[in-house]
Amino acid sequence: MDAIDRQILAVLQTEGRLTVTELAQRVGLSAAPCHRRLRELEKAGVIRGYRALVDGAAVGHGFEVLLAVTIDRETSVAGFESGLAEIPEVVHAERLFGEPDYFVRVATADLGAFQKLRDERLARLPGVLRLTSTIVMKKIVDNRPLPT
Repeated sequence: MDAIDRQILAVLQTEGRLTVTELAQRVGLSAAPCHRRLRELEKAGVIRGYRALVDGAAVGHGFEVLLAVTIDRETSVAGFESGLAEIPEVVHAERLFGEPDYFVRVATADLGAFQKLRDERLARLPGVLRLTSTIVMKKIVDNRPLPT
């Protein structure tokens, strides 16, 4: 990966809907070499996909909670993780070293919807010992592009 590839990544992280022609102009290439580089970045897995960033509040999922999850390590980690992956309100989850075992971001309509989700689905996942909930007051940095 060279400086031009890094420029391509920087531009796409902030403006992912550019045409190849527009992208090429931004990074100082003609369309054909830019398109080739773009396909190589995709093929190599550097660019994993494209998507729209949706405002959760605008679609009725503006209530966000961060969960610290501790599980019983005697049970199946795979069972917990596959169960977590099946819950659409889970928008981000990370397994950690140390305590807690997981950080999970959940988006729901409101406090009542979160309480129901917590009690009926999250707390019943295999191996859950403790769920510690923290309500998100305000996002300060969100979906920031990676440094290139």
